[in-house]
Amino acid sequence: MEMNTRSLQQSGSSKSKGKIMAKIVEEDEEGEEEEEEDSLSSGCHCFLCAIKEPDARLRRASLAAFFRELPYCEDDDASGAAGDGGQSCGEVVSAVWKTAMAAPDDPELPSLGAIRCMSLLLARALADVEWRRRGQNVYVPYYAAHVIGSYTIRSSAHAELAVAAGAVRPLLAFLGGSMTWVEQRAAARALGHLASYDATFPAVARYAAEAVPLAVRAASICVGDVYASFVALAPSKRPKYQRDLLTRGLDGAGVVVADGEDRKAEEWASQLQCWSLYFLSCLASRDVSSHATICQHPVFLRELCQMWGGLANGDSPAGVGLIRLLCRSAAGRGAIAACRDALSGLCDLARSSDDWQYMAIDCLLLLLDDRDTWHAVADATAARLVDLAELRHLGPRRRLGNAITAALLLDDDDLVHGRELGMEAKQAIASLREVQVERKRREDAMSRDELLKTRIMAKEKKRQGNDMFWHGEVEKAIELYTEALELCPLSRRRERLVLHSNRAQCRLARRDADAAVSDATRALSLARPAANAHARSLWRRAQAYDMKGMARESLLDCLAFAGAWLNRKDGTTAAAAAARAGNPKLPYCVARMISKQMSLTGLFSAVATNSSTKVDRDDRMPHYSDGDEEEEDDDDDDVDHDESEEEEFAEKEMKLFRSGKGLPIITDEAWRRLARRKKSRQMLSHDHPSLIH
Repeated sequence: MEMNTRSLQQSGSSKSKGKIMAKIVEEDEEGEEEEEEDSLSSGCHCFLCAIKEPDARLRRASLAAFFRELPYCEDDDASGAAGDGGQSCGEVVSAVWKTAMAAPDDPELPSLGAIRCMSLLLARALADVEWRRRGQNVYVPYYAAHVIGSYTIRSSAHAELAVAAGAVRPLLAFLGGSMTWVEQRAAARALGHLASYDATFPAVARYAAEAVPLAVRAASICVGDVYASFVALAPSKRPKYQRDLLTRGLDGAGVVVADGEDRKAEEWASQLQCWSLYFLSCLASRDVSSHATICQHPVFLRELCQMWGGLANGDSPAGVGLIRLLCRSAAGRGAIAACRDALSGLCDLARSSDDWQYMAIDCLLLLLDDRDTWHAVADATAARLVDLAELRHLGPRRRLGNAITAALLLDDDDLVHGRELGMEAKQAIASLREVQVERKRREDAMSRDELLKTRIMAKEKKRQGNDMFWHGEVEKAIELYTEALELCPLSRRRERLVLHSNRAQCRLARRDADAAVSDATRALSLARPAANAHARSLWRRAQAYDMKGMARESLLDCLAFAGAWLNRKDGTTAAAAAARAGNPKLPYCVARMISKQMSLTGLFSAVATNSSTKVDRDDRMPHYSDGDEEEEDDDDDDVDHDESEEEEFAEKEMKLFRSGKGLPIITDEAWRRLARRKKSRQMLSHDHPSLIH
C-alpha cells in the first residue's frame, strides 16, 4: 500500500521540489528548442525505440513528439501517431506505466509531456466511447490512470503537472464508475496521491462536494461490485481485458488460472476500498468541513470499522484511520457517537490483536473526552472498555489504561446533564472505580506483611480453583479464581494475568463466550513485556471469538498465537525444532482454526450468497483447554520462566493436538497469507524471546 506520510516529506522538501520543478521547466524549454532540429534526424518516434535512444537530445525530442501526438491518433495503432513502430496505443501506455513504476521520481518523461498525455487519453476515453472500444484501447484508461498515480506517489512536482494537465476531472469520472471497477481502482490511487500534497490539495478540494460521495460509494459497494461483475461469473464470461490485467498484463506473460484471478480480484477489491478510504482521509485531514459531508452517510459509518484492508493490505489503517480523523471534529464525533454499530466496531477492534488496536482506543478516548458525546459513548462502550483499564503500553502509546480509567470516571452530574447510564455501563464504571481507585487506595495504606498475607491467600484460592477445574467443578473453580483476584494485590500483575486467563478457560468450558473474551482481554492487558504477548490467552480469546462468530478477531488472535508458538523459547518441542528447520508446523486445531477463519474472513465471504458460512457444532475447534489450566507462575520476575512447567504444558498440548499423524503442516496458501501479516512476521522473528511464559 502507498499510504505515505506526506507531512514529513513536505516539511523538508520545498527546496528539492523547487529544483525538480526548475529542472522540468528547463528540460521542457530545451525540448521545444531542439524538437524541430532533431525530429528530422530521428528515423522512428515510437516509444519503445525512443526510450532506448542513447543520444539524450534525440531521445527527448522523439519522446516529446510522441507524447504530443499520441492522444490524437485515430485508431489503436500508436505508430500512426509518430512512426513505424507498430505498437498499439494500449501497449505503449502499458510500457509508459512500467517505466513510471520502475522510476517514479525520474522527471524526464513527465517533463516531456507524459503526464499531460495520460490526462488527455483519460479525457478522450470518456468522450469517445467508440475509440475506447476499438482494438486494445480498452486498456488505455487503466494504464493511463496508473501512470499518473505512479509518478505522483512521492513527487509533489509531478502532482502539480497532473493538476495543470486537468487530470482531476477525468479521474473523478472514473472513480464514479464511468467504466468498471478496474479503472476505478487506478483512479482512486491517483486521486489519493494528488490530494496528499499541500500544493495540489486545493485543486482536488475544489471538487470535494462531488468527490466525497463518489469515494464513499466506491468504498461501500466495491466488494459487492467486484464479486457480482467478475468473481461470480464463469471464467469464460468475464471481460477478457480484466482477466489479462489481473493475471498476465497486456504483454500476455503468464498463464490465466481461474483461482489466480479470484485471488487477485480479492486483492484489488481490497485495494480499491483502501485507496478510496485514503482519498477520503486526505480530504478529511485538510478540510474539516468535509467531515459533515462524510457523516451524511449513516450506512457508510456503520460499515466503516469493518473495512479493515484484509491480510493483504495490513499496512493500511483503512476504516479506523478515517474514523480517527472524523473524531477530531465536533461534527464527526457527534455522528459516530450516535452510531451504535460504529462504537461496537471500535470496541471489537480495541479488544483485538490487530495492528491498529491503538487507533480504535484513540477514537474512543477522543469521543469520551467530549462532554457532548461522553454519555452516549460511555453507555455503549463502558462494559467492554473496562477490560483494557490495566493496559500499560501499546505500540507508541503509553499508559493507555490510565487514560481509559480517567475518561470513564468522568461521570459527574455536570457532565452527564442529568442523564442516567444503562445498568450494564453503571455497573462496569462502579467496578472500575472500586478496583482502580478505592482498592488501590486501600492497598497503598497496607503494610508489606499485610500484602504478603493477601498474596498467600490468593495463591491458595488459585490452587483450590485449579483442583476444582480438574475435578470438573467449573462453577466452583470460577468462584475460587474470582476470590483469588479480589485478594491478589494489584501490583502482582503476572499472578493476576494467570488468574484471568484460567478463569477465561472456565468460561470457555461453560460456553460463556462474552465472559471468556473479557477475561482473556484483561489477561492480555496485563501481559509483559508487551500487551497481547500471552500466547495461551490469545488462543482462549480466539476460541471465544469463534463461538461468537467473530471470524476476523478470532483469526488475528490465531495468527498472533501461531507466531508465539513458532517462537517458543523451549527448544525441546517438536514445533520449535520444526520452525528452526524452516518447516513450520502448528498444532492441528490451530492450523484448522486458521484455515476456517480465513475462509470466513475472505473479502467476498459476506457477499457470496451461494457459499455456506454455517459451521456444525462438531466442526468447531477442539478447546485448547485442560492441559493449560495448571498455569503456575508465581515468581516475582515478570520475564522469568518455569521450564519444568513449560515442558509439562507442552507434553499435555501434544496429547491434545495430535491426530494420529503428528502435527500437521499448515497449508502453503494459508502460510503465505499468514506471513504477509506484519504482526506475524515480527513474532516469527527472534525479537521477542519472552513471548511465552
